[in-house]
Amino acid sequence: MAARLDKRLGQILVPLVTPFKPNGDVNYDLAGRLAAMLVERKFCDSIIVTGTTGEFNTLTFDERVEMFKTVKATVNGRVPLIAGSGCASTRETIKLTHVAEELSYDCAMVVAPYYCRPTQEGIFQHYKAIAESVQMPIMLYNIPIFTAVNIDPDTVVRLAKVKNIKGIKDEAGMNPLQTTDYILATPDDFVVYNGDDIMILATFVQGAVGVVSGGSHLVGDRIRLMIQKFFAADILGAREIHQQLHPLWRAFCPNGRVNPMPLVRAALELVGWSIGPARMPLDPATADERAAMKQVLAKLGLV
Repeated sequence: MAARLDKRLGQILVPLVTPFKPNGDVNYDLAGRLAAMLVERKFCDSIIVTGTTGEFNTLTFDERVEMFKTVKATVNGRVPLIAGSGCASTRETIKLTHVAEELSYDCAMVVAPYYCRPTQEGIFQHYKAIAESVQMPIMLYNIPIFTAVNIDPDTVVRLAKVKNIKGIKDEAGMNPLQTTDYILATPDDFVVYNGDDIMILATFVQGAVGVVSGGSHLVGDRIRLMIQKFFAADILGAREIHQQLHPLWRAFCPNGRVNPMPLVRAALELVGWSIGPARMPLDPATADERAAMKQVLAKLGLV
């Protein structure tokens, strides 16, 4: 019997930021160096390439493929790699997932089909077609705040019966108890990863096996320690780290922002990684937002 997905991927899955040059082109060399940093500092157990933090929605198909190749060559087997292969259409998602399989990625993370607002049956058929087109493990990815659709627990139950659909990353936002709904409804070998840094401890309590953590670009060591303390029953120690990091999570989405990427990029620049601004239509962090972020990072001893 194949090992559960978390036994292969670990607890901390970092969705790699996609660096851009001043002219907006992808900076593949810097992407490789950023991935290497995550591995060398032990900030990650696995790396996700072209996920939401990688701004997959503004990358072309060819840019995503080149990112897959770049990170694969740089990491060179040191940690597992997950391909963010979700696209708006089933056909394109299948094509990109095939590329990931050909490159021997360890898993494909497939975001729910966005913009077209499919029914639950449409979501089921979308994932079933993708999974049946490859042999590699598939992780569902639920993020209703961006896709405008939720993968309902009943649909996840159906999808968990497809042999290579092995888990889900859930970033349900206003429905934090959906983690428990998924866990209670699915077999033991189907795993749930939390998709929101601020909810790490809350979802571990429910039974999540790990976190997809954009914040681990900055504080992967502290997140790892927090998780270790939690599972060692040092609840007060885990809570202390959570509370220390809470202002950072809040600083990623100030002034009504929904997408944290402009502030994630500003934070990385402030600690020495000049990865460029987000691609339009995301507007860059303002001077006031950058100043506030710098204060938060200073309190954490990062600048």
